[in-house]
Amino acid sequence: MATVVLAGVGAAIGGSVGGAILGVSGVVIGKFIGATIGSVIDQRLMGGGSQTVETGKLRNFRIMGASEGAPVPRVYGKMRVPGQMIWTTRYKEHVKTSGGGGKGGPSQPEVETYTYTVSVAIALCEGEITRIGRIWADGKPFSLKGVTMRVYNGTEDQEPDPVIAAIEGLENAPAYRGTAYVVFENLKITRYGNRIPQFSFEVYRRAAAEDPKAIDTTKVIRGVALVPGTGEYSLATEKVKFKEGKGVNRKANVNNDAGKPDVEVSLEQLDAELPACDAVSLVVSWFGTDLRCDTCEIEPRVEQNQTDASMPWVVSGLERVLANEVSQVDGRPGFGGTPTDASVVQSIQKMNADGKDVMFYPFILMDIRAGNGLSDPYGGGEQPAVPWRGRITASVAPGQPGSPDNSAAMASEIADFFGTADVSDFTINGSSVEYTGPAEWSYRRFILHYAHLCAAAGGVSAFCIGSEMRGLTTLRDGTVSFPAVQAMVQLAADVRSVLGSGVKIGYAADWSEYFGYHPQDGSGDVLYHLDDLWADANIDFVGIDNYMPLSDWRDHSGHADAEWATIYDLDYLRSNIEGGEGYDWYYASSEARDAQARAPITDGAYGDPWVFRYKDIRNWWGRPHWNRVGGVRDASATAWSAFGKPIWFTELGCPAVDKGTNQPNVFVDPQSSENALPYYSNGGQDEFIQTRYLQAMLGYWNEAENN
Repeated sequence: MATVVLAGVGAAIGGSVGGAILGVSGVVIGKFIGATIGSVIDQRLMGGGSQTVETGKLRNFRIMGASEGAPVPRVYGKMRVPGQMIWTTRYKEHVKTSGGGGKGGPSQPEVETYTYTVSVAIALCEGEITRIGRIWADGKPFSLKGVTMRVYNGTEDQEPDPVIAAIEGLENAPAYRGTAYVVFENLKITRYGNRIPQFSFEVYRRAAAEDPKAIDTTKVIRGVALVPGTGEYSLATEKVKFKEGKGVNRKANVNNDAGKPDVEVSLEQLDAELPACDAVSLVVSWFGTDLRCDTCEIEPRVEQNQTDASMPWVVSGLERVLANEVSQVDGRPGFGGTPTDASVVQSIQKMNADGKDVMFYPFILMDIRAGNGLSDPYGGGEQPAVPWRGRITASVAPGQPGSPDNSAAMASEIADFFGTADVSDFTINGSSVEYTGPAEWSYRRFILHYAHLCAAAGGVSAFCIGSEMRGLTTLRDGTVSFPAVQAMVQLAADVRSVLGSGVKIGYAADWSEYFGYHPQDGSGDVLYHLDDLWADANIDFVGIDNYMPLSDWRDHSGHADAEWATIYDLDYLRSNIEGGEGYDWYYASSEARDAQARAPITDGAYGDPWVFRYKDIRNWWGRPHWNRVGGVRDASATAWSAFGKPIWFTELGCPAVDKGTNQPNVFVDPQSSENALPYYSNGGQDEFIQTRYLQAMLGYWNEAENN
């Protein structure tokens, strides 16, 4: 019984106190107190009375400190701030009654459980902030699931919070203009000991541009690419779970403190960070198996094919159990799996509902690892690890002994890559697509599947039929005949038949591919190999993945560009958009680059140096094109018409690394054979050069005379 137990405990405590009070030892006093308390508890627990047991009843209040006249912090970038409580309601008490009564036995006590809520406003810092990231309560991550929180960014025109206005009266409710703050409405505080916890917030705030020539990129970025394009459920707008045991579920796509699907949190962050952005390039990946086009399959893959989730994984009719797994690295998937079709549909519908223009961007990742043993078409011992899709080429690459390039055999290899899947092989069934065509994992099946899936999702604004297939589009079965380009022309027509006239269709060419093909075989050929595609009636835009260099910077003094004070000079970077390397001059070799021995770009034959300038988009776009076979210009122009199609920069960017503008097209990935740092980079992180690149490019191309 409690009487016996607590009497013993009281005696032990009393004895430890020692001494005596009025001649009575501490042991006796402790024993008496313990027995008395135990007797009371016995009566209540054993039914000896009808008293009510109270649990959770708040006896006193402890609130977060708030100081009058406290300084308002000014933060830049990303910073964790504690905030100041600037307004609160009284605590609201909630009582839940349970128990009581009894049948055929002692009466049960009636239990009243008390919980408390409070509404509170917490100031963060000087406005205007971009957004709030993570939140902590008493030092632990705080989930917003089931929490009503409103964020005021600290603008000069923000209005009072409706809860504050309702309680204080609109005329007495401050708007706290110029101050960023949050309001928690009816915050449950029982789990925090019935007190307002000590909150801290991850705040994002942009620094004002000190350079008057610098644009605010957040106000001019109109489109972004949603990457990485992998993850079986990364695009799902509903929560997806894997059952891993009795009562044990693993969330597949909720990896954030908000308790929402990751794609929804990403899109919310996009709206906060880039309010002018109204277009999203939706990247979805399948996997290539070989750099030789005649043996390369393009297929969807999974991270594992043993256990399915609450949303079954199905892509183009392929179920998880039959799908190939992505390669493993250190016992884990080396890539995320292909997003399941249902998740792609959900993400398209979500972005359409949010008013975003969606461009569907099918992407090929080459799942080839070291030790693959595959014959290298470029003459190496085996195919390189995780190469760029632009390396897909003939069974033997051009320039290598025995290459089928520039022969009739090339058409057959291209046909093997594209396959024979036809529009009629696909059927839209609600929000899914069924496939009944030939058992092939071909490029046509890849593209046509997603054209139908986009239609099933309710449509998209634009659709790319491919990107950066440079190694394929330059293959020839005759001097000026490019079978992959003709296959793309047919594919554009087929996609048009699925998506209709309201969708913009294009191809996203690499920056080194869009303007023409100059085979390095001594022939002197200058060939506009993509012009049949660019001029085709079903192509609405010329896509360019623009990673052209904007600098040639070195650390040592006296280098060729040292007349500029710094690599961050916007005038310097802008001068190289239609100038510098690839426009005015080029390097004939790596040794010439090291020595900065610049050779001018000229055209002695016809006086048209723009033909050889990959940066001269303006002249390429605004002039007719003539092929030059053997260096001799054809009598008639190609199918391209000057100013024929708008140009879209389907990709544009620069790595956030030292001297990133020297070579924006490279990236760091130790697993990939493409792993590289920009020319002369020390490898240090540099987010400012990335910002400068965007300010230069977007500022330049958004000017009316350049657009």
